[in-house]
Amino acid sequence: MSERLQPGDVAPDFTLPDADGNEVSLSAHKGRKVIVYFYPAALTPGCTKQACDFTDNLSLLADAGYDVLGISPDAPEKLGKFREKENLRVTLLADPDKKALDAYGAYGEKMNYGKTYLGVIRSTIIVDEDGKVERALYNVRATGHVAKIIKDLGI
Repeated sequence: MSERLQPGDVAPDFTLPDADGNEVSLSAHKGRKVIVYFYPAALTPGCTKQACDFTDNLSLLADAGYDVLGISPDAPEKLGKFREKENLRVTLLADPDKKALDAYGAYGEKMNYGKTYLGVIRSTIIVDEDGKVERALYNVRATGHVAKIIKDLGI
């Protein structure tokens, strides 16, 4: 389990396949602000709500200079099904090896119903134009999270 990122840290670069198998790198977004959010699994209720909220607010975020990347350990094929079923416009990236999840501190011990296990920690990292962490939010809720980000960023 890796350390959680802090504001001012350099955001670890990654190159991951999107829902169509195309490689997407964080470094390709240099000069733009990027909201990188980590979620446990495509096609589940909470993750669907969160992805739909980001999609619904994508134009607002883009107009304010933010790109949005959603990362989960799902395979690209599952992300494609998720995108089609929910009409998502957010860029979804596959991290089955959990390298980006680890680098961002978004994979580790979780507790559910009194049991401890390893899993994806729902997290959102906001990266500035220079590739540095502006905000690092861990253990966020799926519902209402996007509205809170928009409010906190003053968009």
